[in-house]
Amino acid sequence: MFKSAHAKLTIWYLAIMMAISLVFSIVLYNIASSQLASELKRQSERLYNKFPAIDNAPILHLKRDLSYGDHIILLRIITLNIIVLISAGFASYLLAKRTLRPIEEAHEQQQLFTANVSHELRTPLTALKMESEVALLNEQATVNTLKETIHSNLEEIEKIESLINNILKLTKLETEELRANFVPQSVNKIIVKSIEGINIIAKDRKIKLIFIKNTDYKIMGDEESLIQLLIILLDNAIKYSSNGQSVIIETKKVNKQVIITIIDNGQGIKKEELAHIFDRFYRADKSRSKTTSGYGLGLPIAKMIADLHDGTIIVNSKENSGTTIKISLPIYTIKN
Repeated sequence: MFKSAHAKLTIWYLAIMMAISLVFSIVLYNIASSQLASELKRQSERLYNKFPAIDNAPILHLKRDLSYGDHIILLRIITLNIIVLISAGFASYLLAKRTLRPIEEAHEQQQLFTANVSHELRTPLTALKMESEVALLNEQATVNTLKETIHSNLEEIEKIESLINNILKLTKLETEELRANFVPQSVNKIIVKSIEGINIIAKDRKIKLIFIKNTDYKIMGDEESLIQLLIILLDNAIKYSSNGQSVIIETKKVNKQVIITIIDNGQGIKKEELAHIFDRFYRADKSRSKTTSGYGLGLPIAKMIADLHDGTIIVNSKENSGTTIKISLPIYTIKN
């Protein structure tokens, strides 16, 4: 599809360039021809004025010389247009490729995203279908057996609901609708609410969430999204930490940015996987996917929230040595 688009766009670019070149060539030819005729006439008159004896026997052949001059001008303009055609053809091809590259990349990402969503939805839907069919075919099924089947189906439905909610969240973040709701937010308040939102999971794993409070700072943003950003990162820190460990959260000011640091002593991330952790549906360390839930959309959502707040997320990690995540957000200052 894109090869055909490259060819068509190249032809269009080339046609536009050659049309412009031809217009300029016609104008240039007319100007040059007019200047040549004028100059030949002026030189002829100058010669006749200087040598009146030849006035009745002209030795200059104006029409022949003008025809020869026009021929030379036309030949050079045609040569120039051939050079322009070759150069413009090459330039048009490069320009067409550059123009279509973002569209091609977006198309590929959309196809990959659709394929990943289809794959992630197929698994819980298949489980739902199989368990329901088994329950229907089992004529000796008891009430308890049916309840277990319904309970299992509800779990699969929750997974589907979680995936759909994350997809909707990504769509909303891509449209940047949240910027309209930005108001000054307290960093400490955001962190405290995030800890409260994830604390039940931490307690279940006997992991301590330690918030080292420093000076509070204000940032512009959407409270709900900022809390979700921190919950996603804290959830990952808890998920890949061993039972009984601690996760530390602290803040500090660097220039005009507030840095929120999350430190865990968990499994860490392999060096070669760090570059992909913000890719959609990517899950670092596939061997751990069997023991941890999720679809690989959490960190991409976290990055999009940070980007939307003009912030950055930097992840430093070493396998079996823990992970340090730094979220940098611009400090809100009242403008006079």
